[in-house]
Amino acid sequence: MEQEFARELRWNNLAAEYQTMLYRVAFANMHNRADAEDVVQEAFLRYMKDEKPIANKEHEKAWLIRTTIHICMDILKSSWRRRTVPLEESMPAASREVYLPYQIRDDRTLEAVLKLPVHYRNAIYLFYYEDYSIQEIAGVLNEKEGTIKTRLRRGREEVKKILTEGRPENL
Repeated sequence: MEQEFARELRWNNLAAEYQTMLYRVAFANMHNRADAEDVVQEAFLRYMKDEKPIANKEHEKAWLIRTTIHICMDILKSSWRRRTVPLEESMPAASREVYLPYQIRDDRTLEAVLKLPVHYRNAIYLFYYEDYSIQEIAGVLNEKEGTIKTRLRRGREEVKKILTEGRPENL
């Protein structure tokens, strides 16, 4: 009984510590509040079911981020998701702003980041919005540091293209 209480308390502390950050990562990938909430819940459930002791806080955080990103990618590539159209896309398109909770709503740069392909988006998001170093991102995404540097450079170039589209050239 006491062991169950300690486990539940640990899970509550874990959720309180990481839920906001994991939600932002999931929302950056899913672009939908409900899907992001489901992804975060699934990540915590997988962590709780795993029951393996994790060496330290940084490894725990990296495991949760990596798992969250993998769940997002699994959902996005599922055949059900590819064959369906979200309700808001089936209605006449109204001007909608995409934003992350806890961020400024008119942040055009964030909107551009959310339009990037997933491999650029995750690297850019973790580097600029979660303040991860290139080494930490490489560890979280299981990639080489050189790959992360390339994705950051190319992602920045893509963001610049998106932000400058439709603007007249200044001579």
